[in-house]
Formats: sequence, structure tokens, C-alpha cells
Amino acid sequence: MKIAIIGAGVGGLSAGWDLVIEEHDVTIIEAASYVGGLAAGLKEAHWGWSVEHFYHHWFTSDDQMFGMLEELGLRDKVVVKQPKTVSYFNGKFYPLDSPLAALTFPGFTFFDMLRFGLVTAYLRYLTPWKPLEKHTAAEWIRRFYGQRLYDVLLQPLLFGKFGPHYQDVNMAWFWARFKARTTQLATFEGGFQAFADAFAAALQQRGVSIRLSSPVEQITQVEDGIEVRTMNGEAEIYDRVLATVSPGLLARMAPGLSEDYLQGLLSLKSMGAVVMIMTLKHKLSREGYYWFNLPKTAGFPYLALVEHTNFLSPEQFGGDHIIYCGDYLPAGHEYFDLSDEELLARFSPGLQRINPDFEPDWVKKCWVFKTSYAQPVPLVNHSRNIPALNTPIPGLYFASMSQVYPWDRGTNFAVQIGRQAARMMLSEMQP
Repeated sequence: MKIAIIGAGVGGLSAGWDLVIEEHDVTIIEAASYVGGLAAGLKEAHWGWSVEHFYHHWFTSDDQMFGMLEELGLRDKVVVKQPKTVSYFNGKFYPLDSPLAALTFPGFTFFDMLRFGLVTAYLRYLTPWKPLEKHTAAEWIRRFYGQRLYDVLLQPLLFGKFGPHYQDVNMAWFWARFKARTTQLATFEGGFQAFADAFAAALQQRGVSIRLSSPVEQITQVEDGIEVRTMNGEAEIYDRVLATVSPGLLARMAPGLSEDYLQGLLSLKSMGAVVMIMTLKHKLSREGYYWFNLPKTAGFPYLALVEHTNFLSPEQFGGDHIIYCGDYLPAGHEYFDLSDEELLARFSPGLQRINPDFEPDWVKKCWVFKTSYAQPVPLVNHSRNIPALNTPIPGLYFASMSQVYPWDRGTNFAVQIGRQAARMMLSEMQP
């Protein structure tokens, strides 16, 4: 079969791997000039590693990703560490990433922490996700964790992640965070861009064609198969096509989809993201903290601050200290329209709250990355709304992070959904 995959993110690359192993003729078509999708990165000349545009790491429970790394022969390139994560409370930062740290957190009583441990154990080990999707996370958390735990710890998480939708997100999403995440984190030697490049090279060695800087304009069913037309003016017919783009983008690319399927795509809600990366002359966190959870009610101009070089050594980046300032935001938020200079002026004062010694001249360089599709919003009974992988157009398939539910977005589940789509394509090709 002659197969096109639209999108060279981790999901598209993973699908390509399974399809080419079965000796199909695979072409991956990518709008950007690089592979990796949302996990792609940048690299300065004096850095040994790349830095992701949108912050990524793996959890040690990411079995889909580690399985893929084993198949690629890249498992020995994984770096595992346990950095320090802190949360903000009454003007100070406190670790909450271990039972001992939680016991010393002043925002909770001993009974609160006991309740937190018991309810979390129930979620992680004793209950399936499906019954939970009938409830909003806000409602369920207040009932079982209690109002104080909700107010201090869990409501800021929901509001920061989902903004105006935070009271509508279902509890299965929250369940998945406890079920699938670990305090130990992992990355790839050289950065995620090095991983994506190595993945692409392995595919090309097996005969996969990867066409970069080729944004797709339209996908059309024709007599001989599926025609893919790019904005470069190229058009080619394939036996099968897999689109690994956002739901809204697929709706624009394939207007010939049935009305019901199109409406389903367009009804899905999501949050965008704005991320600023800065290189600093000096270390920001005196205590060596890595991930700062920042409640928006405390007046910080972003949801999270990540000091990347408290996870990896500054030596990997020519001595630069690297931080991320990131936020999930609804479409139309003013941050999407601000220039890099305006955003830096908005974000910098928050750094002084992390370290009072911070001065604007600490910033050596900054980059801003924005995307309108970064975090799907799963509403109550969301499983009913997930688009089918096989679309109503025969031969056209769809795989995106909106379909990994109940799991959250991330490269591990991009591997899973990409391979799931490839398996479906392969099974439907059988005579």
C-alpha cells in the first residue's frame, strides 16, 4: 500500500514505524522544517543538548515510549533523575513530591494528608476510570478530598490547566494523572529533538520518505484513493492516509468528511499554550528547585516556572541557566498577540518573586513559542465524543492527542495512539 502520514510528530513517526515494518510504502508529510511536532526543540551553537519549544519530559511509567525506544535500539540513551517540585503557599514554596515533604506542608492538617493519601490510593489502585467520567473533577474532589485540599492544592491545578473550563473537566482526567505519573522523570540524551531526529533517521533507513516544509492544504477522496494536496502545489494520490493533526485542522483539510464527523471534530474543546524560554547568567532558584507550580490567584503571570538546568546540568548548555515560563490559555488570550519583548516585560517581574536578587540584565536571550492546540479539555462523559480513528472517508484515518483519553497529552500516549491507528490500518488492509 502507498500510505501518507500527515504530521511528523511522535505519533506520526510511531505509526510510520509499524507501517514500514510491514513493508508498505510510507511518506510522512510535515508542515514544519523539522520533525518532532510539539516535542521539537532548539539548539544554540554552544549547547551540547537541545531545549524543547514546549517543555517535555518522560515519566518512568511511560511504557509505550520505552517500548518504542527498545525497538529503535535507543533505550540506553534515556537519562533518569528525580528533581524537586514545589508549590506556592502563603508567599513561600514548599516541596510536595514525597510523603515526608507533604507532612511538613503548612497548608494541611495531619488529617488532610491522611485523607489525601487514602483517596489517592483509591484512585490509583482500586477504581476504574469509566465511572469517574460522569462527574466533574471539581465536584468529586470537593466531596472526597475535602474543601481545604481542593482550595489549597487541587483547584489551582484545575484552574491553571483549563482556565474557563476548569469546573467542567471530568474526574477521569484527574484519575489518569495519579495512575500514570511518577516523581522520577526521564529525558533523552541530547534532548527530545535528538530523539526525534534519531527516530526519523531510523525510518528513512527503512525506506520512509519524510517531506518537510510541506503544509497540507486539502485531503480529498478521489476515484483511485485519497488525494493529498500541499500548499506547495504538489498533489499525490495514496491508498491510505493518516492525519496526526489537531481536530480543527483536520476539519479544514478534509471538508468532505460527513457532517456528523466534522461537527464532532469542531465541538471538541482545547487550550492553547504560550511558553517563553530564557537563558540566564545566573541560577534562579537558590534551593535548586526544578518545577514551580504557581497558582494564578497569587498573581504570577504564568502557570509554571521550570528551571531546566536544575534537572540537567548547565554544562550541557555551555554554562547557560535555562528557565521556562509557561501557561495554558484559551484562544483569544492577549498573550497570543503580545510581541516577544512585551511578553518578556510581562513575565520578568515574576522571576523576582522566585529570587529577589534577579535583575533584568540576567536575561541573555529569550524565545517564545505559541500554539492554539496544546491541551484537550475532556468534559463529562467525554468517551462518547472521541472521534473514531477511521473517519467516514474510506482510507482516511485520524490520530491525535484528543483521542488518547482518559490519558493526558504527552509523547508516551502519542506513541500509543499512533501505533493504535497503524494497527487498525493494517487490520483493515487484510483481504
